[in-house]
Amino acid sequence: MPRFKDDAALTELLRALEDRAYRFVSVTPATHARVIARRGEAECLRDIFGWSLAFRRATLGEELFALLDRAGAVEEAGEGLLKSAVRVSSLDEHLFLHSAYPTDDPDSVFFGPDTYRFVSMLRAELRDAGPVSRLVDIGTGSGAGGIMAAGMVAGAKPVLLDLNDDALQLAAANARAAGVEAELVHGASLDEVGGEVDLVIANPPYIMDSQDRTYRDGGGMHGAQISLDWTLAAARRVQPGGRVLLYTGVAMVKGHDELRERLEAELPALGCSLRYYELDPDIFGEELDEPAYRDVERIAAVCAAVRKQA
Repeated sequence: MPRFKDDAALTELLRALEDRAYRFVSVTPATHARVIARRGEAECLRDIFGWSLAFRRATLGEELFALLDRAGAVEEAGEGLLKSAVRVSSLDEHLFLHSAYPTDDPDSVFFGPDTYRFVSMLRAELRDAGPVSRLVDIGTGSGAGGIMAAGMVAGAKPVLLDLNDDALQLAAANARAAGVEAELVHGASLDEVGGEVDLVIANPPYIMDSQDRTYRDGGGMHGAQISLDWTLAAARRVQPGGRVLLYTGVAMVKGHDELRERLEAELPALGCSLRYYELDPDIFGEELDEPAYRDVERIAAVCAAVRKQA
């Protein structure tokens, strides 16, 4: 069941923030925690919608408060203070709604450094792409990948696929605010999407998460199982000549990348080629302090670019 009460109010909130030239770049949770540890209550819109600080109604202003209240996204924070249940981050000229900090809920909708890297990867990979008739963003979250990719390829109407009702609700608002016509599909796999597909993109969860949060836990293979499963499923589904673009993180163990090894072994039988490369050799290093990572040397951000033979 959707969490927010008024979808139109969510879109109007984004447009009102655009009118105020709002911009905020989301950081990792570890950096976020360090920054707000030295802060008090909110003093400006970036504090309210970016840093998720508690605020007074007068600081937000009546127009924005009314929109947030209509959406059902105002929470009590004690001592006359309030808190927004959503955050808003900027990516190029667009604004995106996602979950407020801290993202402890299993159904949190995450947006952060991975989102920026994901979109940069898509921009590089789709620079010379021809027309695309059907683009599917698996595990879309905020919808940022599919929404941004729709502007990179001619003719693409994105299908935003997610199992999380909150994600689909925020992704729909984000798409409307960006002027992108998107199809929203509730589900965990491409089986929920009908018709032909010629481009699949994905930024799946890849962390070994002790709290089993859906947006974060990547399953076995040191967190790479979902990345492997989604890529192989997409490779089976795309039309001849179609493509799969995966952005994910991989735990490197004794110099080995198990995801790469598995994809190289299994994709040829599906009639697919693979280009695989690291985008960032060392991300989320704080995770290495967790017991599940005791044998991991580093976590790398990678791109797996798959093409099916025509």
